[in-house]
Amino acid sequence: MTATPAGMTYADYLSLDQLLAAQHPRSKLHDEMLFIVIHQTKELWLKQMLHEVALAIDLVRADRFAEAYKALSRVSRIQSVMTLSWDVLATLTPVDYSAFRHVLGTSSGFQSAQFRELEFRLGLKDESLLAYQEGGTAGRAKLEAALAEPSLWDEANAALARAGFEVGDDNAIAASWLAVYRDSEKWFDLYQLAEKLVDIDDALAAWRHKHLLTVTRIIGGKRGTGGSEGAAYLASTLSKRAFPALWALRTEL
Repeated sequence: MTATPAGMTYADYLSLDQLLAAQHPRSKLHDEMLFIVIHQTKELWLKQMLHEVALAIDLVRADRFAEAYKALSRVSRIQSVMTLSWDVLATLTPVDYSAFRHVLGTSSGFQSAQFRELEFRLGLKDESLLAYQEGGTAGRAKLEAALAEPSLWDEANAALARAGFEVGDDNAIAASWLAVYRDSEKWFDLYQLAEKLVDIDDALAAWRHKHLLTVTRIIGGKRGTGGSEGAAYLASTLSKRAFPALWALRTEL
């Protein structure tokens, strides 16, 4: 029975019975619980970031930039919290982790549908990554939708076009954003939007770097549990940017 507002408790509202019963260690080792909680928490934060990015996309599409800034700022703050959480996971020593690593089987963070959806929703779309999600699953369906629908970067460029700028190809887009920065007072709304996007990209790069350090600290150069190249793969992602044109223009200012 669902509690009414008058009889609602803290546990009712947050569904704590279900939430706190969702941790199922596969070993009897103390440290596995930390590994589970850290990763479940990350998935909850990813859910919230996707919630905020969806709102930001709608707001940018409607040229409601100031409201979009708030949602995008919240994403950046969440990213900072997620990056700090790697320090907690790093208290797991190589010996601690290796004692229960086998129970993970072929599961891997590489398979996180929400993380891939976040990348797609920002504008980092890579159709080949669909292969890591089974067909017919909810995660696969969300990724397919994110590939097909306009990303945050698409909507930012559409706003640029509505302001009268050329966005016909990547070179035109880069030149138009450069023009915005060169006359930031005139195009302040677009300029601030671009800086909020760079904030997110900056935080994502920091997250990737800390992820690499933490993985290297715990498992060194071993392959990932899901068959990925582990630290070597993570190192290859460090240069990825969702909004590369906004980084490149800085050289031209």
